[in-house]
Amino acid sequence: MTPKIVGEHITKVFGRGETEVVALDDSSISVGAGELVALMGPSGSGKTTLLRALSLIDPPSRGRVVVDGQVVCEDGRVLVDDRRLRRERMGVIFQSYNLIPFLTAIENVALVLTLTGVSLRQARRRAQALLDQLDLGHRAKVHPPTLSGGEQQRLAVARAVINDPAVILADEPTASLDTERGKAVMDLLRRLGRERQAAVIVVTHDDRMLEGFDRVYRMTDGRITIGEQVHAPADADVLVGSGH
Repeated sequence: MTPKIVGEHITKVFGRGETEVVALDDSSISVGAGELVALMGPSGSGKTTLLRALSLIDPPSRGRVVVDGQVVCEDGRVLVDDRRLRRERMGVIFQSYNLIPFLTAIENVALVLTLTGVSLRQARRRAQALLDQLDLGHRAKVHPPTLSGGEQQRLAVARAVINDPAVILADEPTASLDTERGKAVMDLLRRLGRERQAAVIVVTHDDRMLEGFDRVYRMTDGRITIGEQVHAPADADVLVGSGH
């Protein structure tokens, strides 16, 4: 079975010469449909850089990214419309939220659907249902700056998953949440992965949530190392490793 997302020999270099920094060092990752994978490691190990490379927000310097069997980036060359890719086939949850401050909560979420051709009425209906699910329904008409950090975090999650993406990349999605709400977010990501056969990669330091993952991988000095297999979906073809 073809994995949903593959990063082959991903290398990311910042600067040149004496200022050169290798943030990702020949690391490879492959995540199958319906699989929920955790990326863990110390600060500066390359976790967020890897998510940004896979999402093409900050493409790798070398290596290949494949989404749903399509090569979307190779050796620093982006081969597709990266914004459209993220809008239609990926859900990216940023640690900094990246919400639109002058739109209400429901407008932030519905906007993603309207950009893909869904009618405004249907988009708002689906957005409201998802906000309700994340205990944000009563805040639908509020603007992001007036929301708490935890509420903004859940709103960012809602916006990222509203389009039922094939791949979900989440950077610390439970960092600002209490245990109950953190588990609600992880339950949502897990269910979306299973029901929609999406590949889900989550950067986390949150040990409370680890039991829900299929696999847990560690990053050190820009390299992925094989970690603990918690639960392995029977229909997932998953290989993760480093080029070293």
